[in-house]
Amino acid sequence: MTASQAPPTPFWASGTDALLAELRSEPRGLASAEAARRLIIHGPNTVIDAQHRPGWLRLLARLRNPLVLILITASLLSAFAGDVASFVIVVVIVLVSMVLDFVQETHANEAIEALRRSVAVRASVRRDGVPVTLPIDGLVPGDVVELIAGDLIPADARLLECRDLFVNQALLTGEPYPAEKHAEATPSAEDDAVDAVNAVFFGTSVISGTATAVICRTGHATMLGGLAARLAEKPPATAFETGIRRFGMMIVRLTILLVLFVLIINVAFHRPVLESLMFALALAVGLTPELLPMIVTVTLSHAAIDLAKRQVIVKRLAAIHDIGAMDVLCTDKTGTLTEARIELVHAIDGAGQPSPQALELAYVNSHFETGMRSALDAAILAGGKIDTTSWHKIDEVPFDFERRRVSVLAESGSRRLLIVKGAPEEVLRLSNSYVAADGRVADLDDAARSSFAATFQSLSEQGLRALGIARRDVAADQTHIAAMDEAALVFAGFAVFRDPPKASAGAIIAALNRDGVTVKVLTGDSEHVTRHVFAAIGIPVTGVLTGEEIFRLSDEALLAQVHRVNVFCRVDPQQKLRILLALKRRGHVVGFMGDGINDAPALHAADVGVSVDGAADVARQAADLILLQHDLSVVHEAVLLGRATVHNVAKYILMGSSSNFGNMFSMAGAALFLPFLPMLPIQVLLNNLLYDVSQIAIPFDHVDQETTERPVQWDMHLITRFMLVFGPLSSLFDFLTFYALIALFGAGEALFQTGWFIESLATQVLVIFAIRTRRRLFRSRPHPALAALAVGIVAIGIALPFTPLAHWFGFQQPPGGFFIFLIVTVPAYLLLVELVKHAFYRRLAPRVG
Repeated sequence: MTASQAPPTPFWASGTDALLAELRSEPRGLASAEAARRLIIHGPNTVIDAQHRPGWLRLLARLRNPLVLILITASLLSAFAGDVASFVIVVVIVLVSMVLDFVQETHANEAIEALRRSVAVRASVRRDGVPVTLPIDGLVPGDVVELIAGDLIPADARLLECRDLFVNQALLTGEPYPAEKHAEATPSAEDDAVDAVNAVFFGTSVISGTATAVICRTGHATMLGGLAARLAEKPPATAFETGIRRFGMMIVRLTILLVLFVLIINVAFHRPVLESLMFALALAVGLTPELLPMIVTVTLSHAAIDLAKRQVIVKRLAAIHDIGAMDVLCTDKTGTLTEARIELVHAIDGAGQPSPQALELAYVNSHFETGMRSALDAAILAGGKIDTTSWHKIDEVPFDFERRRVSVLAESGSRRLLIVKGAPEEVLRLSNSYVAADGRVADLDDAARSSFAATFQSLSEQGLRALGIARRDVAADQTHIAAMDEAALVFAGFAVFRDPPKASAGAIIAALNRDGVTVKVLTGDSEHVTRHVFAAIGIPVTGVLTGEEIFRLSDEALLAQVHRVNVFCRVDPQQKLRILLALKRRGHVVGFMGDGINDAPALHAADVGVSVDGAADVARQAADLILLQHDLSVVHEAVLLGRATVHNVAKYILMGSSSNFGNMFSMAGAALFLPFLPMLPIQVLLNNLLYDVSQIAIPFDHVDQETTERPVQWDMHLITRFMLVFGPLSSLFDFLTFYALIALFGAGEALFQTGWFIESLATQVLVIFAIRTRRRLFRSRPHPALAALAVGIVAIGIALPFTPLAHWFGFQQPPGGFFIFLIVTVPAYLLLVELVKHAFYRRLAPRVG
């Protein structure tokens, strides 16, 4: 291979200056105008292509329904045969129906996309020399980004500088252990990309440390872009999505059977083949639940918009159903049971006396820590007020959830110290001496250990949190520390914190319990602190498991324990995951609420993951719902709204299943004894269009309070039973109408078709008032828009035969006696539906709702 044919040098193998020159960038970043130009060239920084097709293409995509295409083709053949009017009417009705569906769904999708973007992952990027925060899909090659603990790496990038940087690369390598990175190293071109210690890659995350990096590859050019096809695959369907699909397929199968039956009967009776085909196809279009996707999308997006007003942003629409089905919520203690206003009370020695030395050591450790800073670090820095100008940081061992501590190597003057801060039990375990009250260093014997443990327990029983502080003098020439250096420490004391219990937490947890959601607390705090908080908010502790106990339990033993326990203390990320999986194995729908880097696995595993707007990037990326207000009250509101949303979708499902099944019987019966079509194809399509219009307000309908008091789950058995009961009930009144039209009014073809059109539309639309509630019909108020549309559509259907449009649709003015029949029949039908409805829910579905 010649030099001209040599492959380009990988970005991790190039020198920094050469790479910056190749990217036409510099450490201060790109100019905004240049970044905008590059975004046009390289496209959005995403590995999953967004479907931004023009509106007219998305509208025409609705013509992909083969039934619609065959119907238009058949009506076109009718036009060539001389029936141009029918062709025009069919095309107009189909277009109006398509536009109605398109407009509703487009508005819904635009609204939900705007909400998603409001909580999209963002990156700190230098533009025009100034750090700004931008959505990661707007980043381009040459951008310089700043990274801190908890950040997702926004693209494949070369490190320009970093400090104590550890990155989780499990997404690309499968390795659970973090990889340490160094900006100075320059691997060879032959080295594997993920082994390049001077490079970071899209989709991985910062565990600890800080860094500045220049972006070299974006979007599909990244390593993660190579997995784009797999990422673009739809995730496994939720119970809600599966139920919707099963219902749609059930209706389609019934429709195909009916259409074939009607077509065969009409051909067997030697009726015009083209007319019979158009009728059968119109029937198929009318009975197919083509409005279902729009109803589902609009209902869920309306709920998402409503939730946004209540400080909850929905990232995954199906999560609205999941949170309505949730019966267990696992959450941390801080911010949910407490105010998350953590303040440093004081620093004390092991005997409980004030200790300026422990305070100074804690402050220096937090001041120089570059990893995953917690609220406790912020409280130390806010309350310590220590002058650190004489201190100089040398090295650090970042915090991790296995060690539960962070160590900093620092010096002041001629003294070089290893300063350790972490869980008191761990720090005490690693110490072999302590600082006595007079300042001397004494051996940490069993008596002293017991005394210090008693001090820590006393703090916990008062609801105070504590960190253990220890130190060790090291050699003056030691410049690097590792976890193994955390030994033979001198225990200095405790940093003590207060986080007041949230006054409203007890009432909200009690309300969630009443509504069928059990709250379980998974915390890194001690059992004593957690019990104190529970007592303060008035919630009983039903059982406690500690991380140490969970470690000793097998999965089967844990499975037997999780249902009775509502407090899990001193748990690590892997134990949180085990708890969630055990709850799911017991058949619970589990929600998890977390905001830290360590919470991402549990957020992924939960049926519905909940995080907060200020959470780490990895937590927000993994979550389905983002809270703008860290409070359980908004979760409670989301639960109730999720249940109401599922009930509104169920209204359309129950109506569609019962009316379609009833129409199947009615059409089959009419085809057997009528010498003509019971409705013209254009009448069937018009009936379907008017019915669809009457249903578009269902997403906004009111829901009875009692239906949201228990978790809701998709129940195809209930839907099937409902269809088998109420479908034939609808057909009974259709057959009564057939008899009246022929026997009482001597109806010919046009009058029969007109009369059944009106009766079918009236009963099919007005039955929503009975089906929408399990209460007595007049004890539940529908949304005004739903009531107005239902009544208005029926009025239009009755008025059509008296308008100039009657000729176009083949209508004939019914006699006055028919309307008297209608006034008697429709209320009788609704009354019978009411009676059967109460018997149905009492006997056939007693557990629902």
